[in-house]
Amino acid sequence: MSTETATGKGVVFRVLDAMDAPHTGRILRLRLQSGEAPSIKSLRNAEMSATGPEGQICRLKVAGFALFGGKASDDRLARTGRVDVHIDELGDSGPIGLRWEVRPV
Repeated sequence: MSTETATGKGVVFRVLDAMDAPHTGRILRLRLQSGEAPSIKSLRNAEMSATGPEGQICRLKVAGFALFGGKASDDRLARTGRVDVHIDELGDSGPIGLRWEVRPV
């Protein structure tokens, strides 16, 4: 795995679904839009930047992974290009929703 892939440069995810988490934060269902699938380990506690359809920008931190879509693994992400993450939004840009693009910082 190259250093660029390990750090997430060039990786873009698209938000397929977004919902409030039961206790705190939000759950995002992400699909890999471009770039090589990063490792699950590199996504854990990663800070990311989300850009909305109207250009709004929000920073977020991955707090963990939702299991209702299946256990997150490197193989599953590489094969399907999808991962469900539990996030904490770091700002007041409003909730992240459908069609937002998410990139590692």
